Amino acid sequence: MNSVPAALPDASAPPRAPNVTNVANVTYLAPPTEQAAEEAQLRAHLLDIIVRRQLSALFQPIIHMQSGAVIAYEGLIRGPADSPLHAPMNLFKAARANGLMLEVEHLCRRVVLERFAELALPGKLFLNVSPEILLQREARHGQTLEALAQIGINPDRIIIELTENQPTYDYDAMREAVLHYRNMGFQIAIDDLGEGFSSLRLWSELRPEYVKIDMHFIQGINTDPVKLQFVRSIQQIADKSDTLVIAEGIETQAELLVLRDLGVAYAQGYHLGRPNAQPAQTAPAEVVKALARNGVAVYPQRGAEKSGASITKLLNQVATVPTSMLNNQVYELFMADPKLLIIPVVDDGVPLGLINRFEMIDHFARPYQRELYGKKSCRLLMDAQPLMADRDTSLQELSFMMAQAEAHHLYNGFIITENGRYLGMGTGHELMREITQMQITAARYANPLTQLPGNVPINEHIERLLASGARFWVCYCDLDHFKPFNDVYGYRRGDDVIEMTGRILGNHCDADRDFIGHIGGDDFMILFQSEDWELRCQAILAEFELGARDFYSAEDRAGGGYVSEDRQGAKVFYALMSLSLGVIKVEAQQYYSHHQIAMAATDAKKQAKKIHGNSLFLDRRQLG
Repeated sequence: MNSVPAALPDASAPPRAPNVTNVANVTYLAPPTEQAAEEAQLRAHLLDIIVRRQLSALFQPIIHMQSGAVIAYEGLIRGPADSPLHAPMNLFKAARANGLMLEVEHLCRRVVLERFAELALPGKLFLNVSPEILLQREARHGQTLEALAQIGINPDRIIIELTENQPTYDYDAMREAVLHYRNMGFQIAIDDLGEGFSSLRLWSELRPEYVKIDMHFIQGINTDPVKLQFVRSIQQIADKSDTLVIAEGIETQAELLVLRDLGVAYAQGYHLGRPNAQPAQTAPAEVVKALARNGVAVYPQRGAEKSGASITKLLNQVATVPTSMLNNQVYELFMADPKLLIIPVVDDGVPLGLINRFEMIDHFARPYQRELYGKKSCRLLMDAQPLMADRDTSLQELSFMMAQAEAHHLYNGFIITENGRYLGMGTGHELMREITQMQITAARYANPLTQLPGNVPINEHIERLLASGARFWVCYCDLDHFKPFNDVYGYRRGDDVIEMTGRILGNHCDADRDFIGHIGGDDFMILFQSEDWELRCQAILAEFELGARDFYSAEDRAGGGYVSEDRQGAKVFYALMSLSLGVIKVEAQQYYSHHQIAMAATDAKKQAKKIHGNSLFLDRRQLG
């Protein structure tokens, strides 16, 4: 591969013919506009950068989630430091505007490869390539392979990372180009999954070895159940398609640990290492330590999934065509409505298939295809095996069907039927949105009062902790004398006490390591991974003692309680409310289910309630 194109325009030449005005056979050269002058200067600067190879390479590490080892680097490019073309976005924008994308990309590849070899970096190299360059025939004549041979890098260390910045419609050509590179020993990655114009379809068409999830879905995933569900769904698809997932843009340890627990293979981001001209060959010590530590991340709150909802809420009325309609006529329907993506093919109420807008346009874009198929039945170009579901199918059942089916059904959508007859269409996007919204709603209202997770999420987190083999502490929290307080002061004030208790527990727990659940009524549970759990419990008790007093009258506070009738009508003195905390320690292989833990924690709570006032009881019977 030549580092400089064989024939580049003269950097000193103007970008276009000058403005010329003829008056009375006299030629006048009009002064160039300010914008034209700036464009000419920028073009000259770009050509100078290419000729003088004024580009530098940076590398950002990619970390293996399980071991913490650096397994690869992404090669990044920068223009001259004092140049308007320093940022890669500006550099490639100028290259595209001046028809120099091929030259610039080839130079970028050469600079990155040479520097990668010079630094003797370990692992693989992710090399950015735009699909538009990949599709150019003149770009496939082995320049990259020649460069690798000259530099001394084996192709199996190179991953071609497709960076999508404009729509890709010629999927046949993309598959051919990718096959060309695979045959030379390269692997393929898709960048910014979830951000690009057609990244999901690219994944389906190209079957890359790696996909990178866009940083939008990564940053804040530890607090956002929508992002959690998105990444979980992507990971499930990746597991089925033998694709490795890389999470980009990780900026905190909390994000890193959630992603590790979701099964994401690799990680990249500022928390692990910034792009650098001389990058580290090992991950930061605190990152390696965090990944090696037993335990699980606390997922954003989520509740039980409802299973009864039917797919009829996803029903859309979509006009159909019969098999007697010609392909030319269907094509005109698509051309008349740019938003029309799918047309169902139905004869006498029976659904037979789907016609995809992009696939039809792809067909007609090929030589002679329209002449051959335009006047024939649309049956020839339809997907004859669409995903179909009866209207009584549940959202969960349909979601499972979608996960088991071919990937193209996700963007084609599905046909909804009743007794085998066509009712309408649903989209994969709407299905994912509905499933996600159900989970979010369940998480928000797991307990309507405190909005803390209820029994099912508590049990799920316990099972995750048990599976990890981590040491943790289970703290059962229960209010003393709450029921008589509720009777005397009213349920509204009782609700306020419950809400205050939930806030206090949250104030003294590590949101990334300690899980707080609301069992119901005045019972809570904390699953501590924090080693300083005892200090946290003491702080909880101290804050509760102060906070609870504010709910009583001055007289009752002064008397340390109040007299009220019990359920049998007898006068009884009740002390001020207090909080009892019963704690058990859980070591690896000590318990095998959340049922065993619930029983042991309940016993510890009962012992704590035998102690007068705010109390902490640790069950030491099973401690070594």
